[in-house]
Amino acid sequence: MIKARVMPTLLVKGFGLVKGVRFDSWRPIGSIMQAVKVYNMREVDELVLLDIRATDDSRMPDFSLIDDIADECFMPLTVGGGIRSIDDVRKLLQVGADKIAINTAAVETPGLVSVLSEKFGAQCIVISIDAKKLANGKYEVFTHSATKPTGLDPVSFAQQMERNGAGEILLTSIDRDGTMLGYDLELIQMVSQAVSIPVIASGGAGNYQHMEAALTEANATAVAASSIFQFTQQTPIEAKRYLSDHGIKVRI
Repeated sequence: MIKARVMPTLLVKGFGLVKGVRFDSWRPIGSIMQAVKVYNMREVDELVLLDIRATDDSRMPDFSLIDDIADECFMPLTVGGGIRSIDDVRKLLQVGADKIAINTAAVETPGLVSVLSEKFGAQCIVISIDAKKLANGKYEVFTHSATKPTGLDPVSFAQQMERNGAGEILLTSIDRDGTMLGYDLELIQMVSQAVSIPVIASGGAGNYQHMEAALTEANATAVAASSIFQFTQQTPIEAKRYLSDHGIKVRI
Protein backbone atom coordinates (compact mmCIF):
# COMPACT_ATOMS: atom_id res chain seq x y z
CA MET A 1 0.00 0.00 0.00
CA ILE A 2 1.31 3.46 -0.94
CA LYS A 3 2.02 5.60 2.10
CA ALA A 4 0.27 8.95 2.21
CA ARG A 5 2.45 12.03 1.90
CA VAL A 6 2.14 15.44 3.54
CA MET A 7 3.52 18.12 1.21
CA PRO A 8 3.86 21.79 2.17
CA THR A 9 3.43 24.20 -0.73
CA LEU A 10 5.50 27.36 -1.11
CA LEU A 11 4.19 30.03 -3.49
CA VAL A 12 6.88 32.30 -4.89
CA LYS A 13 6.41 35.81 -6.22
CA GLY A 14 9.62 37.61 -7.03
CA PHE A 15 12.14 36.66 -4.35
CA GLY A 16 9.71 36.04 -1.52
CA LEU A 17 6.86 33.83 -0.43
CA VAL A 18 3.23 34.88 -0.74
CA LYS A 19 -0.15 33.44 0.16
CA GLY A 20 -3.59 34.42 -1.01
CA VAL A 21 -7.20 33.33 -0.81
CA ARG A 22 -8.85 31.79 -3.86
CA PHE A 23 -5.79 32.76 -5.94
CA ASP A 24 -6.24 36.44 -5.04
CA SER A 25 -5.24 39.01 -2.41
CA TRP A 26 -1.63 37.85 -2.35
CA ARG A 27 0.36 38.98 0.67
CA PRO A 28 4.04 38.51 1.53
CA ILE A 29 4.69 35.90 4.21
CA GLY A 30 8.46 35.65 4.44
CA SER A 31 11.70 34.24 3.12
CA ILE A 32 11.91 31.26 0.79
CA MET A 33 15.19 30.03 2.25
CA GLN A 34 13.99 30.33 5.82
CA ALA A 35 10.89 28.30 5.02
CA VAL A 36 12.97 25.59 3.35
CA LYS A 37 15.27 25.37 6.37
CA VAL A 38 12.28 25.07 8.71
CA TYR A 39 10.75 22.27 6.64
CA ASN A 40 14.10 20.47 6.59
CA MET A 41 13.71 20.09 10.35
CA ARG A 42 10.04 19.10 10.29
CA GLU A 43 10.24 15.73 8.54
CA VAL A 44 8.44 16.85 5.42
CA ASP A 45 7.86 14.15 2.79
CA GLU A 46 8.12 16.46 -0.21
CA LEU A 47 8.14 20.19 -0.85
CA VAL A 48 6.20 21.90 -3.65
CA LEU A 49 7.54 25.23 -4.92
CA LEU A 50 5.39 27.15 -7.41
CA ASP A 51 6.29 30.46 -9.06
CA ILE A 52 2.84 32.03 -9.41
CA ARG A 53 3.90 34.88 -11.72
CA ALA A 54 6.23 33.20 -14.20
CA THR A 55 3.56 32.29 -16.76
CA ASP A 56 1.68 35.57 -16.45
CA ASP A 57 4.96 37.44 -16.91
CA SER A 58 5.88 35.24 -19.90
CA ARG A 59 9.22 34.30 -18.42
CA MET A 60 11.16 31.13 -17.87
CA PRO A 61 11.72 29.53 -14.47
CA ASP A 62 14.37 31.22 -12.36
CA PHE A 63 16.99 28.48 -12.64
CA SER A 64 19.49 30.29 -10.44
CA LEU A 65 16.95 30.64 -7.63
CA ILE A 66 15.94 26.98 -7.90
CA ASP A 67 19.61 26.01 -7.81
CA ASP A 68 20.08 27.94 -4.57
CA ILE A 69 16.91 26.49 -3.04
CA ALA A 70 17.79 22.93 -4.03
CA ASP A 71 21.18 23.29 -2.32
CA GLU A 72 19.34 23.99 0.96
CA CYS A 73 16.49 21.52 0.45
CA PHE A 74 17.04 18.07 1.96
CA MET A 75 13.73 16.61 0.80
CA PRO A 76 12.29 15.83 -2.66
CA LEU A 77 11.48 19.12 -4.42
CA THR A 78 8.70 19.66 -6.97
CA VAL A 79 9.05 22.87 -8.98
CA GLY A 80 6.45 24.63 -11.13
CA GLY A 81 5.90 27.93 -12.88
CA GLY A 82 6.81 29.12 -16.36
CA ILE A 83 7.75 25.68 -17.69
CA ARG A 84 7.13 25.43 -21.42
CA SER A 85 9.84 23.31 -23.04
CA ILE A 86 12.03 20.25 -22.83
CA ASP A 87 14.98 22.52 -22.15
CA ASP A 88 13.20 24.13 -19.18
CA VAL A 89 12.63 20.72 -17.62
CA ARG A 90 16.17 19.55 -18.31
CA LYS A 91 17.65 22.64 -16.67
CA LEU A 92 15.40 22.37 -13.61
CA LEU A 93 16.35 18.74 -13.09
CA GLN A 94 20.02 19.62 -13.54
CA VAL A 95 19.90 22.32 -10.85
CA GLY A 96 18.23 20.04 -8.33
CA ALA A 97 14.48 19.73 -8.86
CA ASP A 98 13.21 16.17 -8.39
CA LYS A 99 9.83 16.63 -10.04
CA ILE A 100 8.36 19.17 -12.42
CA ALA A 101 4.84 20.58 -12.08
CA ILE A 102 3.29 21.65 -15.37
CA ASN A 103 0.08 23.68 -15.53
CA THR A 104 -0.55 26.06 -18.44
CA ALA A 105 1.76 24.27 -20.87
CA ALA A 106 -0.12 21.00 -20.31
CA VAL A 107 -3.34 22.72 -21.39
CA GLU A 108 -1.91 24.64 -24.32
CA THR A 109 0.42 21.90 -25.63
CA PRO A 110 -0.72 18.56 -24.16
CA GLY A 111 1.60 16.67 -26.48
CA LEU A 112 4.54 18.14 -24.57
CA VAL A 113 3.62 15.95 -21.60
CA SER A 114 4.09 12.81 -23.69
CA VAL A 115 7.51 13.99 -24.85
CA LEU A 116 8.62 14.92 -21.34
CA SER A 117 7.40 11.64 -19.87
CA GLU A 118 9.24 9.63 -22.49
CA LYS A 119 12.43 11.65 -22.15
CA PHE A 120 12.65 12.11 -18.37
CA GLY A 121 10.31 9.46 -16.97
CA ALA A 122 6.73 9.68 -15.75
CA GLN A 123 7.91 9.68 -12.13
CA CYS A 124 9.05 13.30 -12.38
CA ILE A 125 6.13 14.74 -14.38
CA VAL A 126 3.37 16.25 -12.23
CA ILE A 127 0.36 17.86 -13.86
CA SER A 128 -0.94 20.78 -11.83
CA ILE A 129 -4.69 21.22 -12.34
CA ASP A 130 -6.46 24.27 -10.90
CA ALA A 131 -10.23 23.81 -11.00
CA LYS A 132 -13.25 25.91 -10.05
CA LYS A 133 -16.88 24.92 -9.52
CA LEU A 134 -19.20 26.87 -11.80
CA ALA A 135 -22.72 28.12 -11.14
CA ASN A 136 -24.14 25.12 -13.02
CA GLY A 137 -22.41 22.71 -10.63
CA LYS A 138 -19.78 21.59 -13.11
CA TYR A 139 -16.04 22.06 -12.67
CA GLU A 140 -13.70 23.81 -15.08
CA VAL A 141 -9.92 23.93 -15.39
CA PHE A 142 -8.33 27.40 -15.21
CA THR A 143 -4.79 28.54 -16.02
CA HIS A 144 -2.74 31.72 -15.47
CA SER A 145 -3.23 31.78 -11.69
CA ALA A 146 -6.93 30.95 -12.04
CA THR A 147 -7.67 33.92 -14.31
CA LYS A 148 -8.10 32.13 -17.64
CA PRO A 149 -10.94 29.62 -18.16
CA THR A 150 -10.11 26.75 -20.49
CA GLY A 151 -13.45 25.03 -21.05
CA LEU A 152 -11.83 21.78 -19.91
CA ASP A 153 -13.40 19.34 -17.47
CA PRO A 154 -10.81 18.41 -14.80
CA VAL A 155 -11.76 14.72 -14.84
CA SER A 156 -11.39 14.36 -18.61
CA PHE A 157 -8.24 16.46 -18.59
CA ALA A 158 -6.68 14.35 -15.82
CA GLN A 159 -7.45 11.20 -17.79
CA GLN A 160 -5.86 12.70 -20.90
CA MET A 161 -2.74 13.63 -18.94
CA GLU A 162 -2.51 10.10 -17.55
CA ARG A 163 -2.69 8.73 -21.09
CA ASN A 164 0.02 11.20 -22.10
CA GLY A 165 2.35 9.81 -19.45
CA ALA A 166 1.93 12.04 -16.39
CA GLY A 167 3.11 10.46 -13.14
CA GLU A 168 0.95 12.44 -10.72
CA ILE A 169 -1.84 15.01 -10.56
CA LEU A 170 -1.61 18.03 -8.24
CA LEU A 171 -5.28 18.99 -7.95
CA THR A 172 -6.07 22.41 -6.47
CA SER A 173 -9.52 23.76 -5.72
CA ILE A 174 -9.56 27.45 -6.60
CA ASP A 175 -12.66 27.95 -4.45
CA ARG A 176 -11.03 26.47 -1.34
CA ASP A 177 -7.52 27.83 -1.81
CA GLY A 178 -6.34 29.68 1.29
CA THR A 179 -9.69 29.42 3.07
CA MET A 180 -8.69 26.63 5.50
CA LEU A 181 -12.31 25.40 5.27
CA GLY A 182 -11.38 21.94 4.05
CA TYR A 183 -10.56 20.35 0.73
CA ASP A 184 -13.15 20.08 -2.03
CA LEU A 185 -13.84 16.38 -1.47
CA GLU A 186 -16.24 16.13 -4.40
CA LEU A 187 -13.62 17.38 -6.84
CA ILE A 188 -10.88 15.19 -5.41
CA GLN A 189 -13.01 12.07 -5.44
CA MET A 190 -14.14 12.62 -9.03
CA VAL A 191 -10.57 12.86 -10.28
CA SER A 192 -9.14 10.16 -8.00
CA GLN A 193 -11.72 7.63 -9.19
CA ALA A 194 -11.07 8.49 -12.84
CA VAL A 195 -7.30 7.93 -12.91
CA SER A 196 -4.89 5.32 -11.61
CA ILE A 197 -1.96 7.67 -10.97
CA PRO A 198 -1.54 9.42 -7.60
CA VAL A 199 -3.69 12.50 -6.95
CA ILE A 200 -2.37 15.14 -4.56
CA ALA A 201 -5.19 17.09 -2.90
CA SER A 202 -4.56 20.83 -2.61
CA GLY A 203 -6.52 23.89 -1.53
CA GLY A 204 -8.38 24.32 1.75
CA ALA A 205 -6.60 22.38 4.48
CA GLY A 206 -7.23 23.97 7.88
CA ASN A 207 -6.70 21.03 10.22
CA TYR A 208 -5.58 17.43 10.29
CA GLN A 209 -9.16 16.17 10.01
CA HIS A 210 -9.38 17.84 6.61
CA MET A 211 -6.32 15.88 5.49
CA GLU A 212 -7.78 12.65 6.79
CA ALA A 213 -11.00 13.27 4.88
CA ALA A 214 -9.14 13.95 1.62
CA LEU A 215 -7.24 10.68 1.97
CA THR A 216 -10.02 8.41 3.23
CA GLU A 217 -13.25 9.87 1.86
CA ALA A 218 -11.97 11.32 -1.41
CA ASN A 219 -9.20 8.77 -2.08
CA ALA A 220 -6.36 11.24 -2.54
CA THR A 221 -2.88 9.74 -2.40
CA ALA A 222 -1.24 12.76 -0.79
CA VAL A 223 -2.18 16.12 0.71
CA ALA A 224 -0.55 19.45 -0.12
CA ALA A 225 -1.08 22.47 2.10
CA SER A 226 0.19 25.97 2.70
CA SER A 227 -1.90 28.21 4.99
CA ILE A 228 -2.25 25.59 7.73
CA PHE A 229 1.54 25.52 8.11
CA GLN A 230 2.06 29.26 7.60
CA PHE A 231 -0.68 30.71 9.80
CA THR A 232 -1.28 28.12 12.54
CA GLN A 233 0.85 26.13 14.97
CA GLN A 234 0.10 22.88 13.15
CA THR A 235 3.08 21.11 11.58
CA PRO A 236 3.72 18.41 8.96
CA ILE A 237 5.08 15.93 11.51
CA GLU A 238 2.06 16.41 13.76
CA ALA A 239 -0.18 15.94 10.72
CA LYS A 240 1.50 12.62 9.97
CA ARG A 241 1.22 11.48 13.55
CA TYR A 242 -2.49 12.32 13.54
CA LEU A 243 -3.01 10.42 10.28
CA SER A 244 -1.05 7.45 11.57
CA ASP A 245 -3.11 7.39 14.77
CA HIS A 246 -6.22 7.24 12.60
CA GLY A 247 -5.09 4.22 10.60
CA ILE A 248 -3.50 5.91 7.60
CA LYS A 249 -0.07 4.66 6.58
CA VAL A 250 2.39 7.55 6.39
CA ARG A 251 6.13 8.04 6.21
CA ILE A 252 7.39 8.57 9.75
